[in-house]
Amino acid sequence: MKRLNNMKKLFKSNISAIIFSLVLLGSLSTFAQTNNNWLKLDTVKAGKYDTGKMWTFEYPPLKYFESEYNFKPTQEWLDNVRMSALRFANYCSASLVSADGLIMTNHHCGRRSIVQVTKKGEDLMNNGFFAKTLKDERPVPGLYVDQLVMIKDVTDEVQSAIDKGKTPEEKAKNKREIFQTITDRENKATDLRTSITTLFNGGKYSLYGYKRYNDVRLVFAPEEEIAYFGGDPDNFTYPRYDLDVSFFRVYGKDGKPLKTKHYFHWSPNGSKPGEPVFIVGNPGRTSRLKTVAQLKYFRDIQYPRTLDLINGLMNVYSQIMKKNPERKAKLQNTYFGFSNSQKAYTGMLKGLRNPVLMQKKIDFENTFKKAVRSNPKLNGLYGNLWSKIEATRAQIRKISNESFGLSLIPITSSKYFPIAEELVRLAKELRKPEDKRSALYQGDELKTTIDGIFPKKFDYEMNDLLLLNQVQTWHDYLGADYSLYLKMTDGKTGKAALDYMLENSSITTAEKVKDLIDEGPDEILESNDPFIYFVIHSKARKNELTAQIKKIKDEENEYSQLLGRALFDVYGTSIPPDATFTLRIADGVVKGYPYNGTQAPPHTTMYGAFDRYYSFGKKAPWKLPKSWLAAEKELKLETPLDFVSTNDIVGGNSGSPVINKKAQIVGLAFDGNIQSLPGNFIFTTEQNRAVSVDSRGLIEALRVVYKATRLSDELKSGEMVKLK
Repeated sequence: MKRLNNMKKLFKSNISAIIFSLVLLGSLSTFAQTNNNWLKLDTVKAGKYDTGKMWTFEYPPLKYFESEYNFKPTQEWLDNVRMSALRFANYCSASLVSADGLIMTNHHCGRRSIVQVTKKGEDLMNNGFFAKTLKDERPVPGLYVDQLVMIKDVTDEVQSAIDKGKTPEEKAKNKREIFQTITDRENKATDLRTSITTLFNGGKYSLYGYKRYNDVRLVFAPEEEIAYFGGDPDNFTYPRYDLDVSFFRVYGKDGKPLKTKHYFHWSPNGSKPGEPVFIVGNPGRTSRLKTVAQLKYFRDIQYPRTLDLINGLMNVYSQIMKKNPERKAKLQNTYFGFSNSQKAYTGMLKGLRNPVLMQKKIDFENTFKKAVRSNPKLNGLYGNLWSKIEATRAQIRKISNESFGLSLIPITSSKYFPIAEELVRLAKELRKPEDKRSALYQGDELKTTIDGIFPKKFDYEMNDLLLLNQVQTWHDYLGADYSLYLKMTDGKTGKAALDYMLENSSITTAEKVKDLIDEGPDEILESNDPFIYFVIHSKARKNELTAQIKKIKDEENEYSQLLGRALFDVYGTSIPPDATFTLRIADGVVKGYPYNGTQAPPHTTMYGAFDRYYSFGKKAPWKLPKSWLAAEKELKLETPLDFVSTNDIVGGNSGSPVINKKAQIVGLAFDGNIQSLPGNFIFTTEQNRAVSVDSRGLIEALRVVYKATRLSDELKSGEMVKLK
């Protein structure tokens, strides 16, 4: 009891300091969470791999791999891995996993394809799909995969062209033109799809040549209940229990499965804790080489603004679904998309607001500055770039909110505005002689154009709520005393402003639109309709701001490219470039981590999936499919289902293969945990984890739950057992 009382006194005397420390240091850094002493931020230093471990195939860190893992991959190993990996359409990663063109990616990457090949009366998203024979594999119109078969360094040619420009605008123009010249030349010479990727912010430029396969067919997809088990609540979390996988097959021009010598073999043993693993895929975008001034802009302006947009949309959709349960099924998927983005941006913003993580970025920048400024040649070329970028960011800060407030973003804007835009366009055309008008405003086409201005089906509830949200955006970003806002709303706010706009509008019904058109073009252009007024009177200022921002960004891009050259001069390939949705190899180890006062295991098992199902009362989003319930007694529930590793991944890596030193599949990456979200600007390994489906769980599910032995045998052997 005495000990307890002493603890209470100690707690009481230190509670203010404890609370202040927690508020100050945030929640995303393990360093900040576990250090109980007062932390002096000026003692925080950048980590060796804060810029990440997304290594390019043209600059693989062979010495680092050898020292860290006692593993030095040969060029043959690297080439085979590169050729076995794929880019799945323009949004995901994938890999070849058999000599007969079998492709593995995530279920959420294959979602749109699964929906696309669903036939009338089917529900492949809910019921899953398995092609029992080759004939049953379903072609997906428009789907393609790209294989990286060529890499060329074009840095000298690009930089030489850029440097001939005398102004930021000329340099930007020269860059666009030399990119086009090189890709046109290489496309003709190689018969590949080529593109130039900017690395190290312009320190290096690589030409990538892709072989594209356009005949891609769906082979297998599980039910969404298990592919997205745990739904939005479990998204960006771990422990996880998802079978987020789908299989496709590439067919050649002869209409037969592609025969390839480049593919990943399946590991018979999976992974074990502490084992080195490599994730090979196409990470989308990161901002790790941005300056501190640019990161502060993201923190103070861009990310909070993006979250405002997302939160507003979620509020609109949740209100509609709550009021109209019958609309939930149609709107829920879109709402989940917003929720996913909200979680992601919230995590990134928390990271930027974490003083420990930001201090690491400051320390990296200071070290970089010191290296540049201590070298007379580099200092003369690059020494003042940081202050120049800070100045351009300050300029953008002054006008970006106004530009944002005047923008009509399709997904967030009420449809009244496109109607107003169409009416203004119509009026301007009608003022011309008919033979001078655009084709859509002549003869019989004119009536068709007019009839299409007001939608046949107009969702008043949705559009009124979007307008209410937009009124708040104007108020927050333009200001209550902004002249256009005052004219639009009569100085009112919230619901009162909404009512005023709708009551004073001439375009809220098809009949009103027709009547206004009948009054003639002058009446349209001189109308006091608030939507028409906004379209007409915001345009000049919006165009002016857009031009200003473009000019400033062109200038800043020039500085960033020069800073990229400085970065490469100082660090070379010892650090990787930012993600560019091009092929990378990221190293790591299978490893759990501390969280919520306990430990997250390296692997989860099928036991866990059933535990979640029963613990949550057999209800969504932890409801298991009927196929899994039927197989419960037959399954080896101790089989690993998902696992975590310290690999560096971001969006775009979805569908990436996880391989061991032998280039064998041990998993399939599908997510990062909540602690991975600050990875957009800094990479840490204390808690940041990649989340993957385990190769053993995949085989067990295919074999036992889905009776897909044709597929499981092909994965294990590396080739189709029998062509049918």
